[in-house]
Amino acid sequence: MQTSVTFINLDPSETLKTYACEKLDRFDKYVENPAKANVVLTVEKFRHVADINISADGFVVNGHEETSDMYSAIDMALDKLEKQIIKNKKKFKKRRSTAARSKMLRYQEAEAMAPGDLGQETPSRVVRIKNIDYKPMDVDEAVLQMDLVKDSFLVFTNAQSEEVNVLYRLKDGNYGLIRPSS
Repeated sequence: MQTSVTFINLDPSETLKTYACEKLDRFDKYVENPAKANVVLTVEKFRHVADINISADGFVVNGHEETSDMYSAIDMALDKLEKQIIKNKKKFKKRRSTAARSKMLRYQEAEAMAPGDLGQETPSRVVRIKNIDYKPMDVDEAVLQMDLVKDSFLVFTNAQSEEVNVLYRLKDGNYGLIRPSS
């Protein structure tokens, strides 16, 4: 894991830096790809603040903790990060398993159709047909999913309104949402 440690209002200490790096190494078992960690250690009067940000496998987790001891602040922030990483990993694993099941169902339906039926229904101008599976999720979850797969749009069922929505990426990096009007 690539780690950068920044000290603010605190003398740079090699022991604090190695302590933080060694503690961050325990997250290597959770992330598959190379990860980046930014550690900011700050002292404000009597408060010792540890801000730790980890970006890995398509998600970013943040931990912030204030205590009277820098070592305990680092430990508590890392405990928060561990809970967030485990939660994100479970969520992504669940999404992948449901996507695989729906893909298998589509494949079985396509095999059941006769090859001649597709040619008659499709006009000659359609060059490519792509089936898109959509599942219920919130708009925030859809934005996370788009960041994860780096697509230009995402079709999903809005969990609140139970309507099909389309989330698309604008040229400036923001997102647009298309939802049906009633």
